[in-house]
Amino acid sequence: MENCGCKIIRVMTELRAKHAEGKEPYWGVNGNTGEIEDMRALAVLQPISVKMQTLKTAIESSCMLLRIDDIVSGLTNKQQ
Repeated sequence: MENCGCKIIRVMTELRAKHAEGKEPYWGVNGNTGEIEDMRALAVLQPISVKMQTLKTAIESSCMLLRIDDIVSGLTNKQQ
C-alpha cells in the first residue's frame, strides 16, 4: 500500500470497518489509486489455489523451523 501513495493507517482503518460491517466482504485497496473499492467490480479475485499454496508454504516453513530447533537443541544437549 505504500507503493500506491495512500495513507496506510487511514485506508486500513476504513477497510477494516468495511469488512466488520459484514455486508460486502469483497472490499479491497485499489493499487493504482490507493482507494478502497469493490474488488469484484475491478475483476480482482483471489483463487482458492493461491490461498492453498499460502497455507502449504506456511506449514512447510513451520515444520522446517521445528526441525532446525530440534537439531540445535540436540546439539546443545550433547555438549552438556
